[in-house]
Amino acid sequence: MFPFLLFLLFLTPHLTHSLNQEGLFLQQVKQSLSDPGHYLSSWNDRDDTPCNWTGINCNNSTHRVDSVVLSNFGLEGPFPTLLCRLSSLSSLSLDNNYINGSLPVDVSMCQNLKLLNLSLNNLVGPIPATLSLLPNLRTLDLSINNFSGEIPASFGEFRQLETLILVNNLLNESIPISLGNISTLKVLQLAYNPFIPGRIPSQLGNLANLEVLYLSGCHLIGPIPDSLSRLTRLKRLELTYNNLTGSIPSSITQLKSIVEIELYWNNLSGVLPSGLSNLTTLLIFDVSTNQLTGTIPDELCELELGSLNLQENRFEGSVPEIITRSTKLHELKLFNNKLTGSLPSELGKNSPLQIIDISYNAFSGEIPKFLCEKGALTDLILMHNSFSGEIPESYGNCKNLSRVRLKQNNLSGSVPESFWGLPHVSYLELEGNSLSGNISRMISGAYNLSQLLISKNQFSGLIPEEIGSLNNLVKFSGSDNRLTGPIPGSFVKLSELGTLDLNNNELFGKIPEGIQAWKRLSELNLANNRLYGEIPSEIGSLPVLNYLDLSGNHFSGKIPIELQNLKLLTLNLSNNWLSGDLPPHYANENYRNSFLGNPGLCGDLPDLCPSVGGGKKEENLWIFRSIFMLAGIVLIVGVVGFYWKYRTYKENKKGLAMSKWKSFHKLGFSEFEIMDCLNEENVIGSGGSGKVYKVVLSNGEIVAVKKLWGGIKKGEGSVDSERDWFEAEVETLGRIRHKNIVRLWCCYDTGDCKLLVYEYMPNGSLGDLLHSGKGGLLDWPTRYQIALDAAEGLSYLHHDCVPSIVHRDVKSNNILIDGEFRARVADFGVAKVVAAVSKGGEPMSVIAGSCGYIAPEYAYTLRVNEKSDIYSFGVVILELVTGKCPTDPEFGEKDLVKWVSTTINQKGIDHVIDPTLESKYKEEISKILDIGLLCAGLLPINRPAMRKVVKLLQEAGAGNKSKRVHKDGKFSPYYQEDASDQGSRV
Repeated sequence: MFPFLLFLLFLTPHLTHSLNQEGLFLQQVKQSLSDPGHYLSSWNDRDDTPCNWTGINCNNSTHRVDSVVLSNFGLEGPFPTLLCRLSSLSSLSLDNNYINGSLPVDVSMCQNLKLLNLSLNNLVGPIPATLSLLPNLRTLDLSINNFSGEIPASFGEFRQLETLILVNNLLNESIPISLGNISTLKVLQLAYNPFIPGRIPSQLGNLANLEVLYLSGCHLIGPIPDSLSRLTRLKRLELTYNNLTGSIPSSITQLKSIVEIELYWNNLSGVLPSGLSNLTTLLIFDVSTNQLTGTIPDELCELELGSLNLQENRFEGSVPEIITRSTKLHELKLFNNKLTGSLPSELGKNSPLQIIDISYNAFSGEIPKFLCEKGALTDLILMHNSFSGEIPESYGNCKNLSRVRLKQNNLSGSVPESFWGLPHVSYLELEGNSLSGNISRMISGAYNLSQLLISKNQFSGLIPEEIGSLNNLVKFSGSDNRLTGPIPGSFVKLSELGTLDLNNNELFGKIPEGIQAWKRLSELNLANNRLYGEIPSEIGSLPVLNYLDLSGNHFSGKIPIELQNLKLLTLNLSNNWLSGDLPPHYANENYRNSFLGNPGLCGDLPDLCPSVGGGKKEENLWIFRSIFMLAGIVLIVGVVGFYWKYRTYKENKKGLAMSKWKSFHKLGFSEFEIMDCLNEENVIGSGGSGKVYKVVLSNGEIVAVKKLWGGIKKGEGSVDSERDWFEAEVETLGRIRHKNIVRLWCCYDTGDCKLLVYEYMPNGSLGDLLHSGKGGLLDWPTRYQIALDAAEGLSYLHHDCVPSIVHRDVKSNNILIDGEFRARVADFGVAKVVAAVSKGGEPMSVIAGSCGYIAPEYAYTLRVNEKSDIYSFGVVILELVTGKCPTDPEFGEKDLVKWVSTTINQKGIDHVIDPTLESKYKEEISKILDIGLLCAGLLPINRPAMRKVVKLLQEAGAGNKSKRVHKDGKFSPYYQEDASDQGSRV
């Protein structure tokens, strides 16, 4: 017996090291969750206590678990209710994981919880009403999940709740009035839920302690209730992207603590309320994109604002002088209004202005000379007004300026010398004024300049050689001026140059040697000058040139045969002194106007060369003409008869009558030639809308022909009928022209048969190349160029088409690749025209798009706008970087966007980049990846406009510094949106 007792005593110290009960509960939690990142590997059952485990914190005195923080771990599985067995648990954070399923009602067992954060997960179903039974809860964050149904009315029973965040879910009932009973509430955020359209509950005015009210994108209608004036502690009021009507109530001026008022993208009308000067703490006031009228009250300008943003309204009247009293004014944005009058002469003298954007108004008078007084100005955007006078001399000292847009004003005089050479300017736009003088040689100091746009002015003198030192220059537009002298030889050093437009000047001399270095040049316009010499054969080696206009000069000699290597949308060599034969590719009627006015130029085109001789020869010529006319009449009668017989034969053979033929370009083929080639052996593709044929024409050209099915399958783009698809494609492609949009040559419609004839893309679609074993053909420079091409095509649709066009089915299979591996956006069967005044997008009856590419908000709001395309394009960028499809079994329940974000956070960027890409491009690839994730952001409001995406891609490809921000080793992209990208926000 005694030895046995000794044995027990020996075991006792070892037994005291067994894991306590809380640790056992947490071990069960670990077993219920998938932990691909092995973040819970430190949860070791050999420990006495879990207090040293990752994400676990214990009370110092009781040694009980009081906090579980498992944020950003990529954990998957249902909500672990066992955590509620931790009796002292006061804080639970499981945000940014993949917690799925519904939130169980017995979460109310966590009686001591003060903080519950389940944001950024995959939770579904209703929000449990039992959450209100948590007596100590102060913070509840369920944002960015898939909760649906209603906000429980029982939430009004919370007695200590201070923060309620339900942003970006699928809540689709009304906002309950019971929320007005939570007297302790400080933060209420319900934005971006598809609530039933309704008014702002007036009961919210009872929340006396409220500091933040965020109700953007909640389908709110009606007026802003006066009861909100009782929120005397409110600091942030954001009601954007709704359909609020009526005027801005004067009661809003009673918000004594307000710092930020954002009411943009509504239908508010009337004038700005009086009494705004009472808001002494106001920093941001943004009521853009409404229907406000009247003048800007003087008292508004008495405020020490941090940001004033009134763009896209309908104000009338002038900006009062008193605005210059604002000593903290950083941003002044009034663009897209009907403001008139002159700007205060001392604007900027007492405030460190950084951005001023007052474009698209009717301002007049001189530009104030103090706008850059404090040296902080980065963006000077005054375009489309009626400003007159000179650019102030003091602006030459604005060393921080990066964007200058002064086009379409009445400015005159010379540009200050030092203004040409500002070191940080990337965008200098002076078009459409009456500016004169020379382009200063000091422009060599503008080493960041990528866009130099000075056309339609009165600039004169020589183009300085120093422009050739601007290594980042992408576009130089200097047309319609009085520039003289030769094109500087240094221009051939501009390897990034994409557009050179110097037409309608007084330039003379030859095209400089060495232009084959312009590998990115897509447009060369030197028309209407006095240039001479032979056309350099090197032009034919420019791989992406699609616009060439050398008309109205003194070029002589033969047309280089090498021009046949180009894929030109526009060719104009008319009105020169060219001679010899035409290159065979251009010796057809389609190019007649390209060669007119060259006396020595001959070819197979009749009457291109002028006739010679007279007298007897003219009489003989008249006789021959008469004979030919008579023979022609007989021939026409015969041809017409043959045509009708042939047409009847074709109808009997194919059952077709090509009753509707519509062309959008000059064609060298007929419908019958097309029809004869629609054989199964020529099929190169088949999809939900029809079959695609490769047709080799008799003239050697190749076209792609899409023959639509008898009725397009619903779900493949989700259009209602074949006619809808056909008409959308024809209407869209028939009226747009861009180098990165696929060309529609013509269409045929008989009712029974519908054909679309496109330019042929020999390398198929980007999706085929990336995901069918041909990815090796796409090195990183090629992938980057494809991304940039596609972005420029989409930017054209969004920003340059009037009205703008939303594609709605952007994906890698709808980006076609030509023989030079340049990209064109295609397939506009579900595209929609969106009016510029559209509020938040047009509602669609069905979802259009493809799995893996559809923006999250589109799936449940059915509202289409440009932001939906931008999300899809972000997915395409991720495809280019990773080489992976947007949906893949490897991702589990995730899609490509979430897989990339999670993998970067857990393992680093090397685990998402396509391993076939060369490591030397890693820095640039990481920048492009950032842009892709920015485009594919969860909230539409955070996605940049497509014009900005193009700029970001250009900057990333040009080796500019990345703007990524990394916090604690986690990926966190941040970009500042352009002020002049209308309607866009950060």
